[in-house]
Amino acid sequence: MPGPLEGIKVIECGGYLSAPSACYILGDLGAEIIKIEDRVKGDPVRGMESTFGRGMIMPDGTNILFETANRNKKSITLNLKNERGKEILYRLIGVSDVFCTNYSLPAIEELNLDYENLRQYNPKLVYGLATGYGSLGPDSRKRAFDAIAQARSGIMTTIGEPDSPPSQIAGALFDQVTGTILAGGIMAALIARNKKGIGQKIEVSLLGSGIHMQAYNVNVTLLRGRPMPRSSKKTLRNPLANHYECADGKWLLLCEAQSDRFWSAFCSAIGAPELENDARFSSAKARRENAFELTSILEEIFKTRTRAEWLQILEARGMGMAFSAINELTELTTDAQIMANDYIIDVEHPTLGKVKMTGFPFKFSETPAGVWRTAPQFGQHTEEVLMDLLGFTWEELEKLKEAEVI
Repeated sequence: MPGPLEGIKVIECGGYLSAPSACYILGDLGAEIIKIEDRVKGDPVRGMESTFGRGMIMPDGTNILFETANRNKKSITLNLKNERGKEILYRLIGVSDVFCTNYSLPAIEELNLDYENLRQYNPKLVYGLATGYGSLGPDSRKRAFDAIAQARSGIMTTIGEPDSPPSQIAGALFDQVTGTILAGGIMAALIARNKKGIGQKIEVSLLGSGIHMQAYNVNVTLLRGRPMPRSSKKTLRNPLANHYECADGKWLLLCEAQSDRFWSAFCSAIGAPELENDARFSSAKARRENAFELTSILEEIFKTRTRAEWLQILEARGMGMAFSAINELTELTTDAQIMANDYIIDVEHPTLGKVKMTGFPFKFSETPAGVWRTAPQFGQHTEEVLMDLLGFTWEELEKLKEAEVI
């Protein structure tokens, strides 16, 4: 059954990850995504062989980053520095609903891809723009990437032990958050268009999205004048809201704010009933005052069994308290809860065969999301799109190739 955005056409002029992430999310929801790539270089991500010291190229040549950010899309090549190429883009804009880009502001100006120009060809166009820093301010034209936004947003100072240096989150977390927020903004603008008959520009940035992601911590800092302290397992005041290493080296998280409610059942479950009425630990207040000592005791207890054993014990005898395995990413596919909700799904890939990849964070009862196609080959759909949407003939396409337009 088609997704909720069936019938929506999106033109993407994007590279790397932020705008492409927004568009793959829209594609998951059923929109038709037409990705325009430079006829020679393509999306730069196609050529990224590694990131954070890890190879991104599978044995069959599939690029993991490109595959993730570009599923459910069609790829066409187009020379936007050529006037004929621009004319084709404008015609595509005229029959589409959304234009989405994360090109730099100078590149957008050079190629005449700004909102004011494109809206001439479609007054109801929804125009989505992802920048690094935002379009205003002294740094609006500077280059920015995920790690830059991590640094500028302050998140690197909130990670790790209290006295450790700033830490960078591995991977492209801010790109994904920015793409998610941009996809939400685009969908809101489509609703406004349907209600009011207007198009509009939506802008997000890596920096702004990173601050939004930290809204609670940032507001604590703004209103109290000091940030949330970095947490250390040695200094957390509630031992029933801490993490513990088990006998097999795997980790378990307890996360129970209502510690008095579960204290008796917890002591029984871990085989330490003597702790229940120990004056040092008999109330939440006492446990806070003696947190270091109790945490040290629990550390030794949890090292006596494997994590799987502790999970089974707490499930059976913990009386509903909140706890969880601390999963490695390699363990996600063995987590029954994750798999049952399609957070990771099976995908049939044309060269890799049946593989597991990230699924969907949302569920629709009548119009479910789906992986309708894997990431496209470079320029795979150029002829199809130009013939089906714009009525080009094979002879005209040959002339465009000869003129280096496509």
